[in-house]
Amino acid sequence: MSAAANALSALLAEKPFLLADGATGTSLFAMGLEAGEAPELWNEAKPENITKLHQDFVDAGADIILTNTFGGTRHRLKLHHAQDRVHDLNRRAAEIARAVADKAERRVVVAGSVGPTGELLVPLGALTYTEAVDAFAEQIEGLKAGGADVAWIETMSSPEEIRAAAEAATKVGLPFVYTGSFDTAGKTMMGLHPKDIHGVASDVGSGPLAVGANCGVGASDILSSLLDMTGADPSATIVVKGNCGIPEYRGAEIHYSGTPPLMAEYARLARDAGARIIGGCCGTSCEHLAAMRQALDAHEPRPRPTLDVIVEKIGPLRNKTASESAAAPARERGSRRRG
Repeated sequence: MSAAANALSALLAEKPFLLADGATGTSLFAMGLEAGEAPELWNEAKPENITKLHQDFVDAGADIILTNTFGGTRHRLKLHHAQDRVHDLNRRAAEIARAVADKAERRVVVAGSVGPTGELLVPLGALTYTEAVDAFAEQIEGLKAGGADVAWIETMSSPEEIRAAAEAATKVGLPFVYTGSFDTAGKTMMGLHPKDIHGVASDVGSGPLAVGANCGVGASDILSSLLDMTGADPSATIVVKGNCGIPEYRGAEIHYSGTPPLMAEYARLARDAGARIIGGCCGTSCEHLAAMRQALDAHEPRPRPTLDVIVEKIGPLRNKTASESAAAPARERGSRRRG
């Protein structure tokens, strides 16, 4: 097994849980990124800002940092006339993260962020499976060249797109992790249920190092998805990277309701529900992440939570039918009043 394949596996073997980082986009907007501007272009235009993003998360306690490449495929970059810079922008992003990770006093994994292409695959759209694999491979080649340890396939809706990205990672020679966004009535937009995440790309290459959920609609909902995922396969290595509370529009700006104490409790509940890799997505700042680190380090294991416990501690579910999913075992839902 290569050094790259060993990095995340070795850290998981050493530690009972790992803390992944927080929000890239939200943090960059706070640094002055304009709406409609491609964050990936900052890898070359403002590398010092990307360095600070990673350093702040490492200082807050992150074991895993994600590269600034979520929209790093040719399909996303063409919206900014940068489709011919895929390799360079992804390589540079990985190099920036690698430099921060390598100077840390502990081992930090560099995960190459791979988001959806934004295109629909055949037959719903025009993108063929082969074209998707090629686009992801082009991106992941750049990430590998810059020193990424693992391809981190995230915020996915389509099982076919997950498979295409996983196949691309295997083709390039990087291990992979994949997470879905269960933001539509407890499933992904393309109908994937959390309990079915395990089988999506389990037969691609050596299989995933971890699977899970990120983003979505709120911390309670992602914990509900986590119960389904760990219930379906208690032995799997599961990732949850939830949004910082609930997004709320204030005028033209989005604010997230989660406080550091709320995200600390989310992290404890995620651990109790069986997650091995816990982080934050939209709205999660280094302040939130530091609270999560402290909470996890001091955490004494508690019983596996029910949905009622999650709702009581974190707040109501936003997906109206998530708690009514036929796949959610009644024993997980509990019998106490949801408040």
